[in-house]
Amino acid sequence: MPHLPFATVDHDRERRTGFPEVIYGAGKTAEQILSIAQTLVERGQVALATRVDPAKGALLVEAMGGSYDSTAQVWCLGTALPLPGRVAVVCAGTSDLGVAEEAALCLGACGIEVQRIVDVGVAGLHRLHARLDDLNACDVIIVVAGMDGALPVVVAGLITVPVIAVPTSVGYGASFGGVAALLTMLNACAPGIGVVNIDNGFGAAALAARIVKRRAGPT
Repeated sequence: MPHLPFATVDHDRERRTGFPEVIYGAGKTAEQILSIAQTLVERGQVALATRVDPAKGALLVEAMGGSYDSTAQVWCLGTALPLPGRVAVVCAGTSDLGVAEEAALCLGACGIEVQRIVDVGVAGLHRLHARLDDLNACDVIIVVAGMDGALPVVVAGLITVPVIAVPTSVGYGASFGGVAALLTMLNACAPGIGVVNIDNGFGAAALAARIVKRRAGPT
């Protein structure tokens, strides 16, 4: 396991857990992210960094290439081999897109097909109803919602697929920075929902990837 002055990079994590080492960019300098990414690339692994602000993203693209998405604040270099299976990433509103895209891009970097379904919140349920066939065709569904956080509960009550709920910090004062949405999801009356932390698109992607890989069997 290689040791950098500021990090010990876990190159064995994907074999051990089913999800690779990913760089959390917040609180790290661009140079630190770059050094960690280089060790991953040298081992033939995907280099993926989350919570990377635009200035760091530009430096990473200039130094190593790859792609940077400013909405998700994700930088990625390389893609894993494709896996059978599909994950839908559903967001309640356009304001939730950053967290939803973080989940989608992390899944894509792992070689998992992603279907994006956007702006189908409970304020207009006809929009969701029109996509039920698409949702039931997936192996896992990640539902991202702020405000009242009700969308994952509605989705789980209509489909046969496991749902991973992601509360976001989107909302007015009484949303308490996403706590209201989190509590709604934790208290859901529809069964079959797992809940990750507020704004944690990455965590939802990691859980969904494990489910997909488990269903796919040995590769």
